[in-house]
Amino acid sequence: MSTHLKRILITGGAGFLGSHLCQRMVDAGHDVICLDNFFTSQKSNIVHLLDRPNFELVRHDVTQPFMAEVDEIYNLACPASPVHYQYNAIKTVKTSVMGAINMLGLAKRTKAKIFQASTSEVYGDPEIHPQPESYRGSVNPIGLRACYDEGKRCAETLFFDYHRQNGVNIRVVRIFNTYGPHMHPYDGRVVSNFIIQAISGQDITIYGDGSQTRSFCYVDDLINGFIKLMDAPDDVTGPVNIGNPGEFTIKQLAEMVIEMTGSKSKLIYKPLPKDDPTQRKPDITIAQDKLGWEPKIPLAEGLAKTIEYFKSINLADYRKPTDHQVQ
Repeated sequence: MSTHLKRILITGGAGFLGSHLCQRMVDAGHDVICLDNFFTSQKSNIVHLLDRPNFELVRHDVTQPFMAEVDEIYNLACPASPVHYQYNAIKTVKTSVMGAINMLGLAKRTKAKIFQASTSEVYGDPEIHPQPESYRGSVNPIGLRACYDEGKRCAETLFFDYHRQNGVNIRVVRIFNTYGPHMHPYDGRVVSNFIIQAISGQDITIYGDGSQTRSFCYVDDLINGFIKLMDAPDDVTGPVNIGNPGEFTIKQLAEMVIEMTGSKSKLIYKPLPKDDPTQRKPDITIAQDKLGWEPKIPLAEGLAKTIEYFKSINLADYRKPTDHQVQ
């Protein structure tokens, strides 16, 4: 990481990934503005940073313009779990698209370098496996997941148009499944769902037959990838896949969680949600070649740390962001 101290804006900074990034940047001595509307994030993720002189928390929604003088922007704001982004689909699209427009406008004015947290969901239910950045995806533009998938695809379009038309210095990362401490216990994603169910003695819910695959990247590895991309030469704009190419079935993950928690939970099966991808695995060749990045933490090690975190928190301190059920 550069030793030059910077003014850094992190949208979605109190969320799962944002809070880890805030911690890294504050520890490095940078001035950090954490922007969040607290829809799916949690103030407890960053409360320990509030007394640090180089950290500032602002409650703000990225669908509204924001003014500040900054050197770098990390645009992470958007609910990332189907159970929550489907709750208000129009607001999800607005967050991705208007949020990108507002942050790109700020970057253009201040000449800041700007980072977009895109997603492997831009690949939809892929017809190519693993997924390279050159793959254009198989997305249902009118489906239940489109508010997120197409919102993120449009945000990528905006980033590259601002880069070509206005010379904005951009970085775009496509994030694959990530897990670790600071995940919201009710975020509806598979790792947190399984761990909470296991340590609470509930049956573990698998959608489909459990044969669908995912690749799970521990959060520390992911944040290292973010920083390496942001510090890369200006011709490395991305998009760059950041994720762990180790591939596991959902059933394998459930069995690992049961074993590691010592739970007596049983597996129960429910229908697979609409447009849920059957395979997900990143091709990380570009990240390896351009950034010198690859994940280091194996799934068992990362799960142990995540289970320890969930056992340490009081679930009564958390409320479900929505009562929506994924469809």
